[in-house]
Amino acid sequence: MGKMISDHMVNSRKISAHVQSFVEVDVTDLWDWRERVKGKFQKREQEKLTFTPIFIAAVVQALKEFPLLNSSVSENTIIQKKVINVGMATALGDGNLIVPVIKNTDHLNLVGLARAVNDLSIRARNNELAPDEVQGGTYTVTNVGNFGSITGIPIINQPQVGILAIGVIRKMPAVIETANGDFIGIRRKMILCHSYDHRIINGAMGGQFVKAVADALEQWDTSIDF
Repeated sequence: MGKMISDHMVNSRKISAHVQSFVEVDVTDLWDWRERVKGKFQKREQEKLTFTPIFIAAVVQALKEFPLLNSSVSENTIIQKKVINVGMATALGDGNLIVPVIKNTDHLNLVGLARAVNDLSIRARNNELAPDEVQGGTYTVTNVGNFGSITGIPIINQPQVGILAIGVIRKMPAVIETANGDFIGIRRKMILCHSYDHRIINGAMGGQFVKAVADALEQWDTSIDF
């Protein structure tokens, strides 16, 4: 597996013109909302509500706004996909990496995403995934924050054209603007790094896409209850 991953990553660097855009995201409100509802969510749905399905929901929203990121390149042909299948990079106990794919991600609500994320993560670590569950991805997400990393620069998962790395959520001092002036407060923030294929995705679109993900997280509907 290590040899296959190595070849896949080296080939990706050879094939795609990698470029990155970074955005800092204030997820204080989202953090507080999850803390408030996660117990009720687990009691009602019998599923843990981690941040991963929330992040994926924001990515799906951005992919709908920028559908060219949901594409692949075959020689001189751009193939824009009608379905959104999000792969989530998952670390295994032996140090290797596998990317189970949530099929038709855009058809799932938050409950469905939580179930899919939890199920695929557990079965990936137990080596129980079927071959078709690691194929057919159209965009990939990797949560490097799980290991305490502030950010990371991910390598595109060929033949896709984009991948998003999600950094650890940290308490940070921040300038808060109010009608009565600015002040310093403690906020929970993280960094998103979007790697994309500069052969077909220019810097404007690559940056706008990751900003759309950030906006979706910062503007999360905290009135949702379970």
